[in-house]
Amino acid sequence: MEEVQEISVTNNQKKAIESALKRRKSAFIVDDNGDLVVEVEAYEDFMDEFDRAPIEDLLGDDVLDYSQEFWIFIS
Repeated sequence: MEEVQEISVTNNQKKAIESALKRRKSAFIVDDNGDLVVEVEAYEDFMDEFDRAPIEDLLGDDVLDYSQEFWIFIS
């Protein structure tokens, strides 16, 4: 079973996260409900490759649970 963390964000925050990850489109999808789904492992690869942590920059360091398989950003 997939482990998922749901995170409530504003629509602007969700758009900012999507924009920040556009270099690694394989790291996220936008589902049918408009929620942004980020694969944690792909995001970690993104951070290693680009040496940045855009989600933490937007939401803070204590929001994300890296033990999950996916984060779902809901607005």
